[in-house]
Amino acid sequence: MTSIDQRLAALSPQRLVGMRRGIEKESLRSLPTGALAVTPHPQPLGSALTHPHITTDFSESQVELITGVHASAEECMAEITEVHQFVHRSMAGLDAHGEENLWASSMPCVLPSDETIPLGRYGTSNVGRAKSVYRMGLGHRYGRRMQTISGIHYNWSLPGVSSDEYFGLIRNFRRHAFLLLTLFGASPAACASFVEGRPHELQPIGQGSMHMPYGTSLRMGRLGYQSDAQGSLAVSYNSLEGYAASLHDALTRPYPAYRSLGIRNPGGEYNQLATTLLQIENEFYGTIRPKRTIRQGERPLHALRERGVEYVEVRCMDLDPFNPVGISAETMRFLDVFLLHCLLSDSPPDSPAEIAELAHNQHLTAACGRQPGLELRRNGKPIVLADWAGEILAACLPIAEALDAAEGGSANTEALRAAQAAMQAPDSLPSARVLKAMAAEYDNSFIACTLAQSAVARDALLALPWSAEQQSRFEAASALSLAEQKRIEDADTMPFEVYRESYVSPARLVPARRAAVPA
Repeated sequence: MTSIDQRLAALSPQRLVGMRRGIEKESLRSLPTGALAVTPHPQPLGSALTHPHITTDFSESQVELITGVHASAEECMAEITEVHQFVHRSMAGLDAHGEENLWASSMPCVLPSDETIPLGRYGTSNVGRAKSVYRMGLGHRYGRRMQTISGIHYNWSLPGVSSDEYFGLIRNFRRHAFLLLTLFGASPAACASFVEGRPHELQPIGQGSMHMPYGTSLRMGRLGYQSDAQGSLAVSYNSLEGYAASLHDALTRPYPAYRSLGIRNPGGEYNQLATTLLQIENEFYGTIRPKRTIRQGERPLHALRERGVEYVEVRCMDLDPFNPVGISAETMRFLDVFLLHCLLSDSPPDSPAEIAELAHNQHLTAACGRQPGLELRRNGKPIVLADWAGEILAACLPIAEALDAAEGGSANTEALRAAQAAMQAPDSLPSARVLKAMAAEYDNSFIACTLAQSAVARDALLALPWSAEQQSRFEAASALSLAEQKRIEDADTMPFEVYRESYVSPARLVPARRAAVPA
């Protein structure tokens, strides 16, 4: 019996059915022309600051839809679908600027000039202003175009898992994330406006479109969430302490280019929250993050150090343009099996050499993951991507069967079999289907193809049953969020600069009992 079999046998059915998951899904609002909608966050959707299920990400034009925590993929799908239904119904009633829609692709629609992409706005409170200033900083540091890339974050937990075990999961996830990019990457093409004036390796295709012929996920490649500054961070995931120390350093170390930019411009307006390598924890990009629910006003790093890892946030999933809500229950079930495999497999410590190797594998898979015979690097040696993927999928089978035994049915095994079949037929992968659809019906136009797919998604969601009770419940949540935003604004008395200095203070990153210990 292998170590993974032994660990699986030790997992009781009760723990397996105690698995929990939730979704955060980003989408740009677009116009019928395929251009970005630069209108404010729709008022019927409530306050982006305080609504529990509907907010914005980087841009005012980028809606983020959030589920609660669910005991099954089906329950999670039901909630994310319901939230989508309300958003689409609310947007359909706004006629002043044409019929807006949610963009179905991770890669953005036609973008205006960088400086005219609107930042998220969250009102006049200190916490709301800080969120906008943080986004201003992101724009200065990385450009606003990059921030309009959208995706799905999958939050996952299992009862009884320690912080050390979660970090073992994270190390294995980073080693094997190429499989998710191959299976579910759905962004092999982009609008030419996205790369205008930037160096890139994309090839022209059709009118105004760019692509990589064997690409899987441009979002996770060199054009996505990458930066030279963060490239200097070789963050280790060998322990919570080591990870926290790496983040602490990045959050407190001044970075020359950002110091030159300054906190404020000559006119007194804020450029960024801080001049350090990272303004706040969320600025650190990665395929997966350790997470802990934070208390009001608490820094995420403080929460992790104080109470340990509560769940992981998977961040490498593209929007599926062929699904109305961007992800399917089958994909969620595969993620559950995959994450359990990462948890139960042996997970040796990482090293600077392996960290560099993983970055190489990620970029190569994103750019040409469907290329026949493509080789990645594993422990310094070449290995064919398809062979490595086959090994991982085969090792997942007992896990899927154990999950099915605990839950009843065969849905997890079927999700795994579907992934195995997709790896055997690369033309069936989402990234290949995107390019095939562009070529077959839209003269290789990324914008025309995504516009059509976005309309299909909207129409499918608007056609679903919708009750007066659902409408009333969502309207009440929107009204309550607006009232809560006003309450927060009315209660603010601290000057914003005092608030900002307090929030970014290094002392806020360390639990009180350790505050006196040098970092």
